Amino acid sequence: MIRIVSADAVLPGDREPIMGGAVAFDEVGKIIDVGSAADVVARTRGEVQAVKGVVLPGLVNAHTHIELSALRGKVPGGTGFVNWVEHLLSVRADIDPEHDEESIARAVDELVGACTAAVGDVTNSLAAVDVLRARGVTGWAFYEAFGVDAATAVSRAKDVAAAIESDRSMLRIAPAIHALYTTHIDAIRILDAAVRERPMLTSLHLAEHASERRALESGDGPVAEWLTKLLGDKTPAWPRKSPIVYADDLGLLRPDVLLVHMTDARQAEIALAHERGSPFVLCPRSNLYIEMKLPPLLAILAAGIEPALGTDSLASNTSLDVLAEAAALHIRFPQVAAHRLVRMATWNGARVLDLPLLGRIAVGSAPGLVHVECPVHPDAAASLLAAVKLPRKWLVRPDVPLVPSPIVHVP
Repeated sequence: MIRIVSADAVLPGDREPIMGGAVAFDEVGKIIDVGSAADVVARTRGEVQAVKGVVLPGLVNAHTHIELSALRGKVPGGTGFVNWVEHLLSVRADIDPEHDEESIARAVDELVGACTAAVGDVTNSLAAVDVLRARGVTGWAFYEAFGVDAATAVSRAKDVAAAIESDRSMLRIAPAIHALYTTHIDAIRILDAAVRERPMLTSLHLAEHASERRALESGDGPVAEWLTKLLGDKTPAWPRKSPIVYADDLGLLRPDVLLVHMTDARQAEIALAHERGSPFVLCPRSNLYIEMKLPPLLAILAAGIEPALGTDSLASNTSLDVLAEAAALHIRFPQVAAHRLVRMATWNGARVLDLPLLGRIAVGSAPGLVHVECPVHPDAAASLLAAVKLPRKWLVRPDVPLVPSPIVHVP
């Protein structure tokens, strides 16, 4: 059975909006045709449903921490990363497991309610994996290891590597390094080797804040002092290099390693990462909450990088709605075309997570279709971002195998 949905505007995700557009799709949501309503109806036989507002592909939240959802509203921000993480650890220690489970389930329901088709979920416990799978959310669970004490970190890294799932399940588990200053070099090598042995992605928090740079380059500042307070003489030897250069020395600038945040990255470092083919994932609302700083979006775009967007966690954000990230950037970077920001919340996320069937309304894809009933002005993408708080609904959710194997890096 073929269905056709026409709308005031169709936002394909990977290109400019189609005013007066339509989408034809089959019973599992596979796209048969897309274009102007007149052309699609003429080319395709099917039941036509006309809706007001916009139609877009299901969203892709390329970086989040769903297992921290019980911390919503409980961790103050605005005074820097170290203060934030100290509060986080203190509050998290007092949360009972049942509350964690309830908060995770509620957060995943909110993700689906916001019309999120896929995630890159970073986890220490795999606590959200079964819930995400049960709710039909696809993507990756980046199972991370950290610890700067060699014995502890290596043991953890081995456990993480053993949990890898290389099958074609909807949500694949892959090992991940938390950050270069929180993970012992021996553990970094174990995790990286596990990724290289299989066709899979991984994730790395990198250049998130200035205190990370200061610790790695100079061995002092808030991060270095915090780790010394915690670890004493077990504090790591600092590489005396910038985060991006150090990551490059370790071979971590490459297409299968998602570089998350990059808020403190400089122009030459951005160029180096781009030269290596590194995908970027930005989490602007989280960066604003913790450090009151935005990622250098204009420099990233000028370098030729098309970043994806993530929300980070509810410990540093008010929601897990990745379209709200695009709306926040639209307010602060009005010179960037609105459809390009929508692309960051849809196709760019699908592309960096190697989910080529998602994120764009294109013939042969199956991204899920989302409807937002909102006033549509000549800039349809800007109309959508202005209506980010209005209700959304699924017209159809993805219902086909979505995770390719082996990895297919989409240009």
